[in-house]
Amino acid sequence: MTTARMRFESERDGVRLDALLPELLPGCSRSAAARLISEGRVTKGGAPVSKSCRVSRGDVFDVELPEPETPYIEAQDIPLDVVFEDGDVIVVNKPRGMVVHPSPGHRDGTLVNALLGRCGDSLSGIGGFRRPGIVHRIDKDTSGLIIAAKNDAAHLALSRQLRERTLGRVYETVVHGVVKDDSGTVDAPIGRHPSDRKRQAVVTRGGAARSAVTRYEVVERYARHTRLRCRLETGRTHQIRVHMAYIGRPVLGDRVYGHRRPELGLHGQCLHARELCFVHPATGAPVSLTTELPEYFVEILRKLAGGGGFSV
Repeated sequence: MTTARMRFESERDGVRLDALLPELLPGCSRSAAARLISEGRVTKGGAPVSKSCRVSRGDVFDVELPEPETPYIEAQDIPLDVVFEDGDVIVVNKPRGMVVHPSPGHRDGTLVNALLGRCGDSLSGIGGFRRPGIVHRIDKDTSGLIIAAKNDAAHLALSRQLRERTLGRVYETVVHGVVKDDSGTVDAPIGRHPSDRKRQAVVTRGGAARSAVTRYEVVERYARHTRLRCRLETGRTHQIRVHMAYIGRPVLGDRVYGHRRPELGLHGQCLHARELCFVHPATGAPVSLTTELPEYFVEILRKLAGGGGFSV
């Protein structure tokens, strides 16, 4: 049994424990959090707590994590573009089109299958059997840097950096329209779309929206498009795609939040996770990683520079 000791110092003082726990344990749903609590695996001062317990600043809880489930997921010999690896973490430059973890319709060929093939049983078990080692996710058709943990201590430390907004993630994208300001910030809460549960949306009234902040700066302007560098302050599902659509500048190729037909030969959104910065969970040393733009992205820039932005 693995025991993780965590200190809650959330700005969301007064929130129910079963709502906060999923934010602290990657891959833990609210129902799974409620199950951990009901089984007495979450204690405060040695005493079990209830799922309706309200968290206060400075509260310390011991969470007893059960051994990861063991349903079989095939370890596959899939080539990976590994940017950084040691005994605690592995950072991969994920190609566009690769799903991060197994799900209905994507039983194999995922990043998790590839990581199991490379790392074996050394991945952290906190994310559960479907998401071993996965600290954060990027969409299937988003390319770029993603980090996975090789042990539970590293996983918890990196997840803490995500919560405290010290794990830096910078993306590059091309959006529709000419962005006039050289830089800006989108500060708009994101939650489930009120009528389409498969999509996210900016939700300003009611619902269970969570704070979301994206900072952007213009890299280059074209006739009808703009290349942007986006820095995530938070990490909500589809955050950049939702925020860009919200300000009327949807991501090129995004058929969920933008134009519904293929554009400039793209098969998915033009979005690349280019930079990743974190504090190494074991050594405390800063790690800063950058990857080159993938060929599909470079080809789009060539088309736009050559006047391809005049028609889609």
